[in-house]
Amino acid sequence: MAADGRDGKKTSVDPKLLELLACPLTKGPLAWDPERGELVSRVAKLAYPVRDGIPIMLPSEARTISAKDVLSPPKLGGAG
Repeated sequence: MAADGRDGKKTSVDPKLLELLACPLTKGPLAWDPERGELVSRVAKLAYPVRDGIPIMLPSEARTISAKDVLSPPKLGGAG
């Protein structure tokens, strides 16, 4: 299952932007999950959506992730 933007194109995040972003709650690092199109904060157990290439860094918009998701980290990268 690929993450798609509203226009049907695969969503991705610029690697340089990913280096600058941090979880708004923990201030910790985020990992890119290309399959779901989300930025994942393992410490906060939250996944922030990326819509049309724009990270939505609002805790109210984030999805709570399970312990299983935290233990199996998403693949990093996914440019393209």
